Amino acid sequence: MKKISIIGSYLKKIYRGYSSELLLKLQAKGFLDLRPSFLEVLLYICENDATSIKMIGRSCGLKKQTMTSHLNELESRGYILRKIGQKDKREQNIVLTEYGEKFKVALMESIEELENSYVDIIGSVELDRIELMLKNFHEKLPSHNATV
Repeated sequence: MKKISIIGSYLKKIYRGYSSELLLKLQAKGFLDLRPSFLEVLLYICENDATSIKMIGRSCGLKKQTMTSHLNELESRGYILRKIGQKDKREQNIVLTEYGEKFKVALMESIEELENSYVDIIGSVELDRIELMLKNFHEKLPSHNATV
């Protein structure tokens, strides 16, 4: 098997495990209505206040139809609101609701818990090294400019 295939397989397995663990932690904190596919979108929204739909889609690598579907679901579940852009009235910005803000706190706590468990497994220096290496690899990929 080629190296890139093995790397892709490991990354996929790690991401699935991470998403599953994060979802379990959030469910334990009372957020029972989420799917793994919502996590990346919500994480981006939590990290970027009043961001545009276009920026969320670009960052998460999602098509417009998928983005619209996810945002409709998250809005109907009370996590987000769409607001008309201040500069461009044609643009909608996504903001967290009060419930969304409570979710953000639980999300950040859950991510910290997961990170601590990863540090327990491989140590903080190794985890930092992996993060830097993956970031560096991602930035050098030709597709990086299309997804950022």
